[in-house]
Amino acid sequence: MKNHSRPGRNRVTCKAFTAIAFSTVILQTLAQDSKRGFAYVGDAHEADNNLLTSSKTPLKWYYNWAPSPPSQVPSTNLEFAPLIHGLDEASSDSISQQLSNLPDSSTHLLAFNEPDGTTESGGSSISPEDAAKSYIDHIAPFRSENRKWKISHPSVTGSENGLEWLRKFNESCYDIDEKNGCPTDFVAAHWYGAFDGLASWLGTLDEFYNTNGSREGEERLKIWVTELALPQADAEATVQMMNLTLPYLDGLEYVERYAWFGAFREGDANEWTGDGVALFGDDGGLTELGALYMGGEQQGFIQGQKGEGQGAGNQLQVEWQLMLLLSLTALWFSNYW
Repeated sequence: MKNHSRPGRNRVTCKAFTAIAFSTVILQTLAQDSKRGFAYVGDAHEADNNLLTSSKTPLKWYYNWAPSPPSQVPSTNLEFAPLIHGLDEASSDSISQQLSNLPDSSTHLLAFNEPDGTTESGGSSISPEDAAKSYIDHIAPFRSENRKWKISHPSVTGSENGLEWLRKFNESCYDIDEKNGCPTDFVAAHWYGAFDGLASWLGTLDEFYNTNGSREGEERLKIWVTELALPQADAEATVQMMNLTLPYLDGLEYVERYAWFGAFREGDANEWTGDGVALFGDDGGLTELGALYMGGEQQGFIQGQKGEGQGAGNQLQVEWQLMLLLSLTALWFSNYW
């Protein structure tokens, strides 16, 4: 009788290797299709920034409320999105050169940060009328420059005040240019609060721009959630909020990208947000929230993991767990086939 055990094992081995390769492709595809990014708030720790921008990061893009990227963040793996914060920056003689110096991967331009907010809270404090004039004079022309930037309307606070500001801004735009108003390619949104409020606010913006707006026959405008967090809450509540939020945003067709506020360590958060929003602990290890935002074990990230140059044991543990996950997936596929 012929012994068929060796050929059988070989077939299973081949299937297993095929499944591992297939699983790896799935993880790579998830990273490539990710909407996820981060709002950079001045974390000067090299290891933290290396972890966020590593080759297997699920993060696709980032910004720092400025037209030029921060020197601390390696940007080769992520797209940098410049932001023109206020009126002075928009009319600056140097803004065009700053934007032209950016890598070709930078294609989207954010405009006017929280113009309905105060400068003390990080807003640009611009009247809708002044914002409309500056937008038409200085922001909109970037759409027709060599790079043909995709530009956003101003990102207001997630409130009734923000919505009213947008209404007045839109009216002022058409007062200046009756035919074109203030042309835009996408909408930037901010939200600080619980998940249900986020869903409601995004629905409001989608209705304002795409249902009740003057875009008949035009492509539906996508939304970028450029600031997102649950402020003044403990870590457990924030993780619960993120567990609801990430799959919702990933599955919402009209949300094109989103960014958590912000990529810093506990203790470095401002008083208003609180430490619950931090992606890193005081020692540089990922918080539970940080590991979740980075995709968890499926993406190769666990709580406590540190960036390159720190916590080598943690990194080896992550690599081992990732290989175990892929091996179990391979075993399942080999048995299924």
